[in-house]
Amino acid sequence: MAAQTNSLALRARLAAWRYAFLTTNPPEQGVVDGVTRWLVVTRAGVLPMTLTSGILAVLLAVIADVRVDWLNVTLAVVGIVVAHLANNLMNDLADTAVGNDTENYPRTLYAPHPILAGLVTRKQLVVGILLCQVLDLAIMVTLVVRQDWWIVAFALGGLFLSWAYTAPPLRLKKIGLGELDVLLTWGPLMVGGVYYAGTGTLPWQVLAAATVYALLPTTVLMAKHIDKLPYDGPAGTRTFPVLIGEPAAKRLTQAMMIAFYVGVAVLVAVRALPWTALLVLLAVPMLVKVVAAFNRPVPAEPPADNPVWPLWWAPIAFLHTRRAGGLLLLGLLAWAGYSWVR
Repeated sequence: MAAQTNSLALRARLAAWRYAFLTTNPPEQGVVDGVTRWLVVTRAGVLPMTLTSGILAVLLAVIADVRVDWLNVTLAVVGIVVAHLANNLMNDLADTAVGNDTENYPRTLYAPHPILAGLVTRKQLVVGILLCQVLDLAIMVTLVVRQDWWIVAFALGGLFLSWAYTAPPLRLKKIGLGELDVLLTWGPLMVGGVYYAGTGTLPWQVLAAATVYALLPTTVLMAKHIDKLPYDGPAGTRTFPVLIGEPAAKRLTQAMMIAFYVGVAVLVAVRALPWTALLVLLAVPMLVKVVAAFNRPVPAEPPADNPVWPLWWAPIAFLHTRRAGGLLLLGLLAWAGYSWVR
């Protein structure tokens, strides 16, 4: 009986963790344990975009037939994931400190806010940030010793863009530069940094592929800022969608989604990527639906299957990014397998 009870408890915890990871929200029964709490606090559900950047760098190194230091590349992938966790925590801390995150702002509506919802104290949030930064510092020092000092440029560049996104005095998000921040971070910095850590080189093909992939995470941020237009404009937060207006922001987001596929095709044509990367075309049917969705208005009432309301465009863009990014990795993995058995 005890074993059966323990098994049910474990399944309940796993279900809670899965729900928290997929939705950035606690399950109906609330925060069941510390793991669920920190999955919600860190918004771990968006980590697949970062993990995709890291794996993309690894696969690009494998198919380039260059010597790969597997310890270095593993540490680098761990480093960018931890940096993303720290970024999420820093954003919440900074936005709360400057008064941007309030009880009526989307950040507190689509998921419990770490501080305002009482999930953690401000001190605990700071400790979480420091732990992430100490771990990343240790990884950076190790990679500098094992590779060279260029690792510092990637690490500090990422830290600067992460801090400057929301923190004063720059607050790039508030002056329409947050989207460019994400494009640079999820592309050249993450993919380029992991590739360089593992190989000691950084060819143009890698930077080009990194930038093309980074279009996808940037569409997620664009969509999220479109969702926040009714709140950001009046509050003086001038994100890029606020600056150009909703119609233009939607058209630009659609264009960036399409540009990802065009970019992959061009890179295949110039042999910067193998032809198997065209596996991303299997996501075109989803692309068509997503582009069409951006032409329609937001539903008047929260749909039953949307746990992150009032966000509407952001989850649509995220699901497309996950599908297209996953297919890109699968295409490169197929080429790596083909090259290995050839």
